Amino acid sequence: MLLERSSEFLRMQQVSVARGDAIVLHNINLTIASGEHVAILGPNGCGKSTLIKTITCECYPIFTPEMQCRLLGRERWDVSQLRSHLGVVSADLPGERTPVSKGRDVVVAGFFSASTIWPNLHITEEMRASAHEAMALMEATHLADKLVGEMSAGEQRRIMIARALVHKPEMLLMDEPSNALDIAAQRELRDALRVVAQQGTGIIMVTHHLADILPEINRVIMMQSGRIVADGPRQQLITAARLRELFGVEVALTERDGYWHSW
Repeated sequence: MLLERSSEFLRMQQVSVARGDAIVLHNINLTIASGEHVAILGPNGCGKSTLIKTITCECYPIFTPEMQCRLLGRERWDVSQLRSHLGVVSADLPGERTPVSKGRDVVVAGFFSASTIWPNLHITEEMRASAHEAMALMEATHLADKLVGEMSAGEQRRIMIARALVHKPEMLLMDEPSNALDIAAQRELRDALRVVAQQGTGIIMVTHHLADILPEINRVIMMQSGRIVADGPRQQLITAARLRELFGVEVALTERDGYWHSW
C-alpha cells in the first residue's frame, strides 16, 4: 500500500528513552519536516545516536499519557515498511557477510535491509538499475565488483550511502558519517552528500564534527546530557560562545565556502 507523503517527517512530544536502567533521552520535543536538512550536534554520549535509533524504531519511548511520537503522520509502524521510507547509514557495516560481498550486491541488498544478497531474495532488473543509479550518484560504480572488505573506509562509506539511497527514501539518516575517514575521503564524502541534498532528499545528520555540517544544512539541533538545549538556524547557533557552552572547551571558529571549522 502506498503511503501519502506527509509534509511532517517527525513529531516528538515529551519523549523519554531508557537504555538498560538509565534514561538517556529526557522529555524530547522535536518536529522535523520532510525534506528538511538538519544537523544534530553534541558531545559523545549526549544521546544523539539514541535519538536516531528512536526514529528508526530500534529504541522505544517510555510510555506516558503525554508522550507522542509520530513518523510520517503515523504513530505505529511495521519496521520493515518504515525502512522503505528511510535511508540509514551508521558507522558499522550491516552484517558479517558484508565484507565478503561485492559492492553491487550490498547496494541491491538495501532493498531488503539485508547484509548481502541471499539465495531466497528475488532481485528484479529494476532493482539492479536503481542500484546502478545510486552508485553513480555516489561516484562508486567502479566499486561494483570489488569486495567491501577490500575497500578503503571512504569507499565503504560511499557503498553504504548508495545502499541507503537505493530505494529513493524520503529522508537519509546518518550517524557520524566522517568517522574513520582521512581528510581526502571526508572531502569526497561531503561533496557526494551535497549532491544528495541538492536533489531534494532530506538529511538528518548526527555529528560532533562541525565540518560535517554541509552548506545545505540550515538547521542545527544541539544536545547535551540527553536533552535538546538549542534548536535553530545554524547562523545563530554555530558561534564560539554556543560551542564553548555545548562542549565545555574554548573554541575558535572560521568559515570557508559554507563550511565551519573549529580548533
